[in-house]
Amino acid sequence: MNELVWMDKSNLSMLADYYEFTMANGYLENGTADKTAYFDMYFRSIPDDGGYAIMAGVEQVIKYMENLKFSEKDIKYFRSKKIFGEKFLHYLKNFEFSCDVWAIPEGTPIFPQEPLIIVRGPVVQAQLVETMILLTINHQSLIATKANRIVRAAKGRKVMEFGSRRAQGSEAAILGARAAYIGGCIGTANTIVDREYGVPALGTMAHSWIQLFDTELEAFNAYAKVYPDDCTLLVDTYDVLKQGIPNAIKCFNETVIPLGFRPKGIRIDSGDLAYLSKETRKMLDEAGFSDCKITLSSGLDENIIETLLNQGAQVDSFGVGERLITAMSNPVFGGVYKLAAIDDGEKIIPKIKISENVGKITTPGFKQVYRLFDRSTNKAIADVVTLHDEVIDTSKTYEIFHPLYTWKRKKVNNFYAKSLLVKIFDKGQKVYTSPNVHEIQQYCSEQIDSLWDEVKRFDKPHEYFVDLSYDLWSIKDRLLKEHK
Repeated sequence: MNELVWMDKSNLSMLADYYEFTMANGYLENGTADKTAYFDMYFRSIPDDGGYAIMAGVEQVIKYMENLKFSEKDIKYFRSKKIFGEKFLHYLKNFEFSCDVWAIPEGTPIFPQEPLIIVRGPVVQAQLVETMILLTINHQSLIATKANRIVRAAKGRKVMEFGSRRAQGSEAAILGARAAYIGGCIGTANTIVDREYGVPALGTMAHSWIQLFDTELEAFNAYAKVYPDDCTLLVDTYDVLKQGIPNAIKCFNETVIPLGFRPKGIRIDSGDLAYLSKETRKMLDEAGFSDCKITLSSGLDENIIETLLNQGAQVDSFGVGERLITAMSNPVFGGVYKLAAIDDGEKIIPKIKISENVGKITTPGFKQVYRLFDRSTNKAIADVVTLHDEVIDTSKTYEIFHPLYTWKRKKVNNFYAKSLLVKIFDKGQKVYTSPNVHEIQQYCSEQIDSLWDEVKRFDKPHEYFVDLSYDLWSIKDRLLKEHK
């Protein structure tokens, strides 16, 4: 599918924090603009105290970088601020993106403290892309992660994304639906996402359809005559058990069956969903419609879905809206973008940021991420962040260790290693072909299957370890000691 039209026409180069431009002007004024810098984008904690997150948004980062440019309007704006030099304005007028960029592919399970995107290039450029990288990856990874939690809670039942009208703006609705599909939803209520990405658009009627007619039965029959082969009725406008289901059964017998079709399903959008679904199932089965599916909606998330199923709810699919599209329970992904190294023309010089908050201490250097897999089970063992040119020898025992509590060690045998970061830009030229969203969803499902069930628990999941190679750890340890 083609990229969204509104993304193609938008110049998002100005969507950056003001300090990115003041620093860029400063780099040019003091002659450091062309110094090669390495920046890492990573995140610090998994939303909802989960066991893993899901990478999403790379396609939109690529589109943004391909379209980086500055218009006369942009330059006029900077000139009006009276703090930006003519050298900077001339640079923007002739701007050409020339960075190298690596990213972990969309759909990959990801973990804290490992680089998701690495940007290498002139510091004036590598700094300017910070905000768009962060807001894009933070948003879509957050929604993909939340969607996957909800899908897993549904235990094989279908989950539909129904949150467009509760999203924080049109872009959040569109790209949130895309991310939800990557996370495992079967489709979306958002029609434009079907047109642009091929994510199936789903939906039948609202309560207003029922209210428009004199009676509920009249409303059902009118709908069934238009869509007899795909008849799903919303049954909670007045009273589910006294009116909605009896009227739906009448509609099925009076309209759908005589036209040669079977009813598709019913949806319940309010009330005690567990109780109503169980009673509904009995009534439909007794009426000969055991093949009629039941969909539940109304303020659902993974915790409510899990509770409903534990209470024996009779349900075939879920429609999930505001708590998915806004990641309501933990709406901040928390990705950061930090300088990791510079290049003086002869060698890479690692850089570190130190904080009293241990979680905010950065890992220096130009890096790669490897995922280690057990050959006998194909399950993921751990991730290892290494220097970029390191190769993990899988032919012999490899020792991993906790980067803080270094006495915690494990020797790994009979394993294979997969490098996760792939190059997407080479000197500003795209060298990566983005898979379509269906391929990403399939890849995501396969990669999640490689995680142990203990990592996928909702309640106190097993901590999946992200370790540092000895060489990388040694550099970090040295820099920490030098700055004491």
